[in-house]
Amino acid sequence: MTDTTEHDDKQNPRDARILDTHSGYLSGRLLLAMPSLRDGGFEKSLIYVCSHDARGAMGIVINQPLKSVEFGDILSQLKLDGIEIDPRHLPDVHFGGPVEITRGFVLHSTDRVHNDTVILDKNFGITATVEILQDIVTGCGPQKSIFALGYSGWGAGQLEQEIHDNVWLPLDADPGLIFNTAVDEKWDRALENLGISPARLSTVSGNA
Repeated sequence: MTDTTEHDDKQNPRDARILDTHSGYLSGRLLLAMPSLRDGGFEKSLIYVCSHDARGAMGIVINQPLKSVEFGDILSQLKLDGIEIDPRHLPDVHFGGPVEITRGFVLHSTDRVHNDTVILDKNFGITATVEILQDIVTGCGPQKSIFALGYSGWGAGQLEQEIHDNVWLPLDADPGLIFNTAVDEKWDRALENLGISPARLSTVSGNA
């Protein structure tokens, strides 16, 4: 199932590449959880797909905050509590997925990148280093970002099968939806953008 698949180093998000719109894969797109998905961690979730190819896929959930985790706790664990923090830039902590749940990932705009940043497309990059967190909390980071613990992973052919089974609805990734929309409104707003009402979802094949 989606929430248990471990990936080898080849499926690390650092291996993501620029979206190939002709490949048939879903890198750089969003997955919207269909109402049939009742898993507590994925119900009404939106996932940004960072990497998808014949070996499998990985993505970051963008609308499930971890209310039990404070970003200050993360800073303390990383021994960054001695830096001069700008409280206006303290990010919320999100549940990115159940794989490597103690590892942090920042999905962000590309106005600020690091050597270790993977550029996913012109609007999105992903970085998994302490340095970008330090930049964010001191006001020197990317203008838009989501900090998440863990990621969501699928094995070879698994995501394709789940879409065939009507678990996920793929749609284009809109920076405004991802970065500028309230967390609890993202799922509904994504449907609005598609012109779909929740009542019609059961008839949607998942091939957006």
